[in-house]
Amino acid sequence: MVEERIKDATKILNLLRSMSDFKPHFEVIGNYRLIDDGLRPEATIMLRANGKEMHEAETGVGPVDALAKVLKKSLKSLFPKIDEVKLVDFSSRIFDPGAGTAAGVEVEILFSNGKDAWKVKAFSENICRASFMALVDGFEYGIYISRPPTPTLPLEGGGEGRG
Repeated sequence: MVEERIKDATKILNLLRSMSDFKPHFEVIGNYRLIDDGLRPEATIMLRANGKEMHEAETGVGPVDALAKVLKKSLKSLFPKIDEVKLVDFSSRIFDPGAGTAAGVEVEILFSNGKDAWKVKAFSENICRASFMALVDGFEYGIYISRPPTPTLPLEGGGEGRG
């Protein structure tokens, strides 16, 4: 089944982040900025990766598209494989219908690079913030799986770890 081939990148990244030797491929400096006039949203971001700081802006057909484009634009020069990563599906749901527009929102995004598929989830009271956090995790995982494994010591039981 197709669903069985979709990796839960949120769980994998949470596990990796709990390990003392984990270092993310990039770091968001501060926060994103989003200007949405309803016609042509613009997103701005500052990132740090490989000792280099990048400040980029990009527009999109909607706020999530603008955020995805600015992240990819920032990361592409250091991680060219990120260009293969595509957002395949996007969904959101609220957790407290009684709270109306102030309800907490969970965003789930499905990504693919043409050979692998993975999903990420993020939660916030702000749908744009939840979307941004899910995009960051989706691109982080996309970079993670595109990098060759680093040699590690064999694990107990004869398996090998991924570095």
